[in-house]
Parts: sequence; C-alpha cells; structure tokens
Amino acid sequence: MLLAFMVLPIISLVATLSWSEFRAGLAHPTVLPALKLSVLTTSISLSVVVVFGTPLAWLLSQRRGRAVRVIETLVRLPAVLPPAVAGVALLLAFGRMGLLGGWLASMGLTIPFTTAAVVMAEAFVSAPFFLQAATSAFRGLDQTQLTVARTLGASPAGIFFRIAVPLAMPGLVAGAAMAWARALGEFGATLMFAGNLTGKTQTLTLAVYTTFESDMRAAQAVSLVLVAVAFTLLYTLTVKTRPAAQR
Repeated sequence: MLLAFMVLPIISLVATLSWSEFRAGLAHPTVLPALKLSVLTTSISLSVVVVFGTPLAWLLSQRRGRAVRVIETLVRLPAVLPPAVAGVALLLAFGRMGLLGGWLASMGLTIPFTTAAVVMAEAFVSAPFFLQAATSAFRGLDQTQLTVARTLGASPAGIFFRIAVPLAMPGLVAGAAMAWARALGEFGATLMFAGNLTGKTQTLTLAVYTTFESDMRAAQAVSLVLVAVAFTLLYTLTVKTRPAAQR
C-alpha cells in the first residue's frame, strides 16, 4: 500500500499528459530561461560545495571529540530545516538589514534577489548531502594505507590528494550527485532569498510554481522533466554504487 501511494502520483504525472501537450508545455516562454538559469546556478553551487566541502569532510573524518560532533550537526542542519526558514536565515545574514548587510553595502554588493542569491540558496541547502556522503566515504578508508603513507614521508596534502580523494571517489561522486539533485529541486529558500524574477532568479521549480496558475500543461511538463532527471540520477547511483560497495 505504501509503494502504491508513493508511485501513484508519479504515474499520474505521466498518464494525464499527452505527448503533444508535453511539447506544448515545454514551449512555454518561461521554461527555457528557467532551464538555462537552473543549469548555470546548480553548476556553480555544486562546484562551490565540492571545492570547499571536500577538505572540510576530510578534516571532519580525521577528527574526534565533542567539537567535531557539534560541527557535523551544524553542517547537516540545513538539510532538515524548512526551506522557508533557510530563506529567512539567508536574508537575515546577507540582506540589507542582515548581519553582513552593512559591510556588503559598503563594498557596493547587493545579494538578495539576484542570481548570486540563487546560487547561495542552492549551495546552503545542498551542501549537507555532499558533506555527509564525503565524510562517510573518508571514514570508510583503510587507515592502514594512510598510516603507511605517513611513515613513508608523504605530506598531509599528498595523502589527501593522492590517496584519500582517489579512494573515496565513488562516495564523493555519489554525494555530489545528490547535492546537485537537491540544488535543482530547491524552491523555498530561493523564493524567500532570491525572489521569482524571470530570467534572473526563476529556476525550474519556481517556473512550476509560476505556470501552475496560468498553464497547467507547462507546470506538468516541467515537473515531468524534473522527475525524469531525479529518477535517472537515483537509479544510476543505485546501480553504480552497489558494486563498488560490494568490492
């Protein structure tokens, strides 16, 4: 019964839309700009999360203690926060009246309701997914190999780049894929922090929200695209990571 309950809405998305209606929905003027913006912003946010998140995950995996547990809890918190709360928090941190608002304004920077705000919102909500996967991947490494590398004179940077990262690559890739999928589906924080401006801050999920009231076909067509992307990603990860885990 639970399986039927979870699958039925997905089947309904497909069964209630013809091929001609699907094409007509994708031809809606808001869809293409939203698609371009989503590809751009999710690519940037994923790059930021991977570049800064990989060394952070490595450090967390190599440390023990209460402070590390607190930090891990903090970096996972955005994953369970309501999206609207995440948007308000970002606005109060980087908005004009936020903690850093005055400093940013003195530098001539205005972040809310810009494309940069979309990137920041996506990075904020997607980073925990990468960090959790990356930290687990690093902790699962054979510590004997790392110890041998140290005894042979390898530097900390050499151990990280030449041993830890290559060995943990399947977990890093899986975490990056999940982070990208979460960024692609981000809605609430983006709406609160970046707004819903066509061609500037309107991503695919916001396009679904916008077209829902005026053109149900467009909303349904974009929803199908997002479902197809998510299913393909999850299925690929399931197929690829299971043999790696067995090895």
